[in-house]
Amino acid sequence: MARGRKAEPPERGPWRWVVVGMCFLAMLLCYVDRVGFSIAFTRLAEGAGVTEAAKGRVMSAFFWGYAATQLPGGVLAHRFGGHRLLALSFGAWGALALTLPLRPGALGLLGAWRAAVGVAQGLMVPSVHATLALWVPPGERSTAVSLTTSGMYLGSALAMLALPGVAAARGPAAVTAGCGAAALAWAAAWLAAGARGPAGAAAAPRGRPPGMPPAGARDGDAPGLGARVALAARMLRVPAVLAICANNFAFHYTLYLLMQWLPTFFGGYLGAPLAGLGWAKAVPYLVMFGTSNAGGWAGDWMIRRGWGVAAARKALNSAGMAGATAACVLLPAAGGPGAALGLAAATFAFQGLSRAGFSVNHMDVAPRYAPIVMGLSNTFGTVAGIVGVALTGEVVGAAGGAGQAAGWAWALAVAGAGMLGAGAVFLRHARGDVVVR
Repeated sequence: MARGRKAEPPERGPWRWVVVGMCFLAMLLCYVDRVGFSIAFTRLAEGAGVTEAAKGRVMSAFFWGYAATQLPGGVLAHRFGGHRLLALSFGAWGALALTLPLRPGALGLLGAWRAAVGVAQGLMVPSVHATLALWVPPGERSTAVSLTTSGMYLGSALAMLALPGVAAARGPAAVTAGCGAAALAWAAAWLAAGARGPAGAAAAPRGRPPGMPPAGARDGDAPGLGARVALAARMLRVPAVLAICANNFAFHYTLYLLMQWLPTFFGGYLGAPLAGLGWAKAVPYLVMFGTSNAGGWAGDWMIRRGWGVAAARKALNSAGMAGATAACVLLPAAGGPGAALGLAAATFAFQGLSRAGFSVNHMDVAPRYAPIVMGLSNTFGTVAGIVGVALTGEVVGAAGGAGQAAGWAWALAVAGAGMLGAGAVFLRHARGDVVVR
């Protein structure tokens, strides 16, 4: 133990893995909802003659709301901690999902409702990272962050497995209502765990990790909400932070494009609706779940073997972005659903590996302000969802519709170019030491 550093408080011991497990489940449920909505809305739209451009606008509405609360969520999580903010996020999302107006004649209202769901879910990621920074010691953070974020991909896999059948048997509304009920159940469990856990709150142990301010206290160099917003603005002038933001944008541009449009790609282009593909439709997300965790473990192993932190992050990020680019641009050339699933799985696999580069790096360069950097970075990732999902609908529609290869080829080429460019920026500017103090 380093001289002068206090021992970890006893209640942060095994209980931290309960907190990590709940955060993993939070990520999982959010992505069940995101994939679930694309499945439910695609089924609804197919029967109502909704155009591809209109589908893109409705599916991208979520990201407008999600973007609006990324940075405010990071600032609030840094100021107040993530525990109550997570409960608020899931409670609001659950209530909105249960009342979602899933009707083809009310696309404007449906888009507004999904934007409101995005506002609620936008508080989640910064709050999770604030909670992990509080509970998980530095030597375990890469593994903990990789495990937690991999909940996104397992949730997506479970949604792809279960929800097309639910939508077919019970209707699209059953999918969105089930997601809302699950969100409310998680919020209740989180609050119960907080009330019964050590120190009376699942995310508020008595001690604080080195560099983190006391819960509810005002930092000397960031005395209030306005100062934290100003700090976030100054971060945009730090090349290492901008490298993280650029890669978050490129990563999520491709991820959200595929997540929202794969049901249309398989049904409209390949003539193989996801509901008929059985367990195979979950393979891309299951592979991503595995590589995301493997990347986190590999990053820790590389650093233990003598690699510098920056070198390890750059190696994994570069390999991930380059491999994902190669796989995704080949998707329109797939001759059938089997080849397409293989290429989608390869894209997601390499993307999962890249998370061990840029996604963990915010805790390297700004451990004290991890939720703010994550909120800032995730704002870029969310804007990518707005742009990528809507632009894909416009491009595919302009090229003759979902049945034509040209639109998909152009859309995925843009995604690949973005990943290559972002990977180059990270290779040049990423750092492994603290640059925001």
